[in-house]
This record gives sequence, C-alpha cells and structure tokens, in this order.
Amino acid sequence: MVSVEPTTAEVWAWLAEVEDPEIPVISIVDLGIVREVAWADEGDRRECVVTITPTYSGCPATHVIADSVKTALRDRGVEHVRLESRIAPPWTTDWMSEDGRRKLRAYGIAPPIGSAAEQFIRPEDIGRGRVCAAPGVQCPNCDSTDVALTSQFGSTPCKALYRCRSCLEPFDLFKCH
Repeated sequence: MVSVEPTTAEVWAWLAEVEDPEIPVISIVDLGIVREVAWADEGDRRECVVTITPTYSGCPATHVIADSVKTALRDRGVEHVRLESRIAPPWTTDWMSEDGRRKLRAYGIAPPIGSAAEQFIRPEDIGRGRVCAAPGVQCPNCDSTDVALTSQFGSTPCKALYRCRSCLEPFDLFKCH
C-alpha cells in the first residue's frame, strides 16, 4: 500500500504511460479518453477514481484499457482503484492531444483533420479514387496530399484506409468522431 497518497498529477503522469492496445504508439491520455482523476473516501479507505470515456460504445479495447489502468496504478502502490465510465459527452477526436496526433503521424497513421463536426464522406466517392472526406489529408509516408479513400474502414473501425497516389503506399487515417 502507498504510504503517501500520490498527487493527481502523478497519477495523470502514470496514466500517460498506458498505451492504447490497438495503437500502442499513443497513450490513453494522448487519446483523450481519460477524463478525470480524483481521490475519494470509500468507507474507511481512500481510492483513486479514474473516469474514462470510451472511444465508442462497442470498442473491444475498453476492457483491456480498464485492466491496464488498474495494473499501472497498482504496480505503483495504489491499492484501491475504481474506474468510472462517462459516456456523455461522447468521446471525440477533438480531445486527442497534439502530441498524440504527432505520434500517430510518426507511426504511419494520418491523424484526424479538423474537428469531428466538420467531417462527412459522400458514399459515391468511396472506391472511386477521389480525394474525399477530410480535405488536407496527408500521406504520413511522403507528405503528399494526392490521396484517395480506398475503404471507409481500415485496420480498426476508427480508421479509414487511404492510398497515396504519389508514393503508392496505403495508410490508415484516424477518422474524426
């Protein structure tokens, strides 16, 4: 058990080391799913309460993330950890940190462009090689904006598959949500 209660800043720093299980280059803090960290009295003990907002209700990584949060804190001596899920307001890519966006790009995934409210895809553009969806999408490999949407769904439901017309490489775009 921890003899001195860690500060919420320390807990945030520890959570910033917890990788997203589907995209291990980005942390759950960079992803913006950790909403709040607080200490609460629960009977005769103190517990660390971590509030998270899942990226979407059917995300298969939610349970893995919850286990990872508990493990990360317990490994640092925080014995009592409670996770709370907050679904309102719903998670949005607007909550993703700039550092997280940079890490995605360096990993080969184009980060979301603009805000979630600005995005839409015309069904007639899918598979026709037109530049569509988020204007300004850049290939993370060669920085070209001459790209085409190949599939609305990439390696995970939160990503779309694009192809660069310059370097001919396929890449995922993290979709705005």
